[in-house]
Amino acid sequence: MSFIDLASNFEEVEHGLSKREAYEEAHRCLYCYDAPCITACPTGIDIPSFIKKISTGNLMGSAKTIMTSNPVGASCARVCPTEELCEGACVLNHSTAPIMIGNLQRYATDWAIHNEKVFFKPGEKNGKTVAIVGSGPAGLSAARELAVLGYQVTIFEAEEKAGGLNTYGIVSFRLPQTVSYWESDQVRKLNVEIKTNTRVGVDVSVEELLNNYDSVILAIGMANVPKIGIEGEDVTGVYDAIDFVKETKKKAIPQNFIGKKVAVIGAGNTAIDAATCSVRLGAKHVKIIYRRTLEEMTAYDFEYEFAKQDGVEFRWLTAPKKIISDDTGKVIGLQCIKMELSKESVDGRRKPLPIEGSEFVIEVDAVIRAIGQSRHLELLEQFQVKHKDGVVQLTGNSHQTSNQKVFACGDAIFGQGQGEAMVVSAAQQGKLTAYELHEKLGKQSIGIA
Repeated sequence: MSFIDLASNFEEVEHGLSKREAYEEAHRCLYCYDAPCITACPTGIDIPSFIKKISTGNLMGSAKTIMTSNPVGASCARVCPTEELCEGACVLNHSTAPIMIGNLQRYATDWAIHNEKVFFKPGEKNGKTVAIVGSGPAGLSAARELAVLGYQVTIFEAEEKAGGLNTYGIVSFRLPQTVSYWESDQVRKLNVEIKTNTRVGVDVSVEELLNNYDSVILAIGMANVPKIGIEGEDVTGVYDAIDFVKETKKKAIPQNFIGKKVAVIGAGNTAIDAATCSVRLGAKHVKIIYRRTLEEMTAYDFEYEFAKQDGVEFRWLTAPKKIISDDTGKVIGLQCIKMELSKESVDGRRKPLPIEGSEFVIEVDAVIRAIGQSRHLELLEQFQVKHKDGVVQLTGNSHQTSNQKVFACGDAIFGQGQGEAMVVSAAQQGKLTAYELHEKLGKQSIGIA
């Protein structure tokens, strides 16, 4: 398999609707007055309105309706679990088939991208400044709203390009980087300064942000995948799933997986991404190893089905015990143990328990860790905000942290009952944080306590 073949494997899998398909699908919509699909959308997009505009050929109006509610609406058209959200709430589920809302949203936003449309203008300057740490969905959404409200916003991004998860953490064949770049540019064109290759706490101090800006928003996302904690983990051929996916989004597609046998540890969306990337990199066999069952896996249903279509094998009730390597330090096998679920549940999930004497070995050339992500603990400590194992603790029904000058949104507040780990939820949290911050700083500017 040549380099060109591998590169083509990472082209977008799903094709968008044609003009005729979009027109016909838009005319299926009932344009409900009290549309349940709007309520089911975390960002509250007026879905009947944007679909109606497609049906009348007003693609500019359709795309603006989407982007007004969701600053990363083009990305969400591709990665949202629509069957659980808007499409899942469509009234046509009870008769025929739900409206293809995600595909129609993509149709409108793809038109905007292709025609290089810009939808918003910066508001009249109010003299207030805000620093945002992180340029993922939450950070971009907060920045967009604040810029429209007249704030001078500066985003600090550690990576080379803006976009966070959408740029680096979601596989190219589901979300091309060009889509994320366009959304970032929509924010840049509001006179928002995005300082890339700038890591807060390293390249710029926390004190500088707290001293030089009226407020700070933490939209820092998650960190790397932690170690599994098994013997033999520190050898050649063991990968962090986040770094692995990020590597496939660079210009040079990795070549060292051709003909290999790969085991992915975990069963979330990132694990699915790592597995399907491995297939596209030419791996011969790819297995997902998960200590629970299908019912407990956290990956979206459509991700699971996609992986199965790619030939990924799932080993349920199986846990890794030891990574086996040869004399040169390269992975040659994965020792596993069979599991069973406890009868009693903890936090709504039954605990996996090892079955004594059930160990077995899988022959593999590479192991990819996809067991969740760690938190930016050191940075949170520098900002002196209260957190619980890296999950920022918020003040009441607010996005304000224990440091009154600092707000937080997105993955930084996900976990332990706070927030939802979806791109669309992060976008909504970014918007709400911007509105809350505006209310606070606006009152300060006119002397209201």
